[in-house]
Amino acid sequence: MKVAIFGQYYQNDTRPIIRDIFVFFNANNVELVIEEKFLKILYENEIVKKEYKTFSSYKCLDSSFDILVSIGGDGTILRAATFVRDSGIPIIGINAGRLGFLAKVQKEDIEAFLQIVLDKKYFLSKRTLLSLTCSPENEELLDINFAMNEITVSRKDTTSMITIETSLNGEYLNSYWADGLIISTPTGSTGYSLSCGGPILTPDVKALVITPIAPHNLNARPLVITDDTEIKLKVSGREEQYLVSLDSRIATLDNNSELTIKKTPFQINMVEIPNETFLKTLRNKLLWGEDKRN
Repeated sequence: MKVAIFGQYYQNDTRPIIRDIFVFFNANNVELVIEEKFLKILYENEIVKKEYKTFSSYKCLDSSFDILVSIGGDGTILRAATFVRDSGIPIIGINAGRLGFLAKVQKEDIEAFLQIVLDKKYFLSKRTLLSLTCSPENEELLDINFAMNEITVSRKDTTSMITIETSLNGEYLNSYWADGLIISTPTGSTGYSLSCGGPILTPDVKALVITPIAPHNLNARPLVITDDTEIKLKVSGREEQYLVSLDSRIATLDNNSELTIKKTPFQINMVEIPNETFLKTLRNKLLWGEDKRN
């Protein structure tokens, strides 16, 4: 078995988790290939001493890899997706922080869950991604132009709202007067969109959510659309520029640039472990069932 490992290091909190993972895989003769910057941190903190092969970009990962292990939180998984891209390599998230919707494997259960991975008794959840193209082109958006959670446009260097002219499949929808606009995948529906009043979608729903951020028009509500819709946005405002973010990556664009957002031709395979379902995570994360009447 060949496993890629990518992660974040949070000092002493993460040290035992990382050691347990490496001990388990080494004991089972699994070939490990570690993300270059992450391995450097592990060497510097003397968490691992053995030499390992490394990878530094998506070009280093191919079909010879069985899985990618992400150590951290949901944000770490979103960054891991930029390495996997369209390779089809499944991602499993080891939670090293607060309970997340993507990083589900808890530190108390690492060995048991990794044994399931080793035995390939898991199943895959295919996650929709969004692509972004910009006219005129922006260099910051050429290499990694996709997002797993959401694509967001928002105001920059101003407290004034912006206007986001929005069209769906060539038909004008609305001009949102707001602090910004979120285009979310089902995976991202439990993130930024949810905090702005958007609905929760289960991961297998073939839909997207358009959620305005602090709209000036109170009748501008979140909208669920089919995931094969092509979305075009044109932003204007008092400032000459605005921000666009793809998950955690941010770029600055000039007013009246035209953005085209649509579903990517590939998906990300998330490893799902039996008994650690999305609905169970939803109940735990949102404290559903804590009401004594339940």
